[in-house]
Amino acid sequence: MTFTEAEIDPTRFLEDVEMRVGEVVDVEPFPEARKDVYKLDVDFGEETLQSAARLTDVYDPEDLLGAQVVAVVNLGTVTVAGFESECLVTGVDGEDGVVHLTTERDVEPGTRVY
Repeated sequence: MTFTEAEIDPTRFLEDVEMRVGEVVDVEPFPEARKDVYKLDVDFGEETLQSAARLTDVYDPEDLLGAQVVAVVNLGTVTVAGFESECLVTGVDGEDGVVHLTTERDVEPGTRVY
C-alpha cells in the first residue's frame, strides 16, 4: 500500500480538524439527492447536527438509529439538494459499501476524537 497525501504537522491537524462522537437520533431517506444517501440527525450532547451520509449500501435506517458515529463537525455547512449538511460522518469503503466509523465502546455524545 502507498499513502498518497503529503505529511502534515500533527499539532496543526488537531488544531484544525474537530472530530466528535455523536449518536444518530433520526434517519430519513433522501431521494432528492443525486447519490444514494440518508438524512441523519446526529446528537453531539450540547448540539444536534444534520448530515447527508452515504451509508445506504450497508445500513437500513433502523440499523443506524442509536448508533454512535465519528464525525467532523467544523467543516461548515454544505447544501445537498436543498438540505443543509452540517457535519461529515466518517466512513471507510467496505466490500458492500461505505461502513461508518464508530467507537469500540459507547462514549458520551460530543466526546472529542484525538
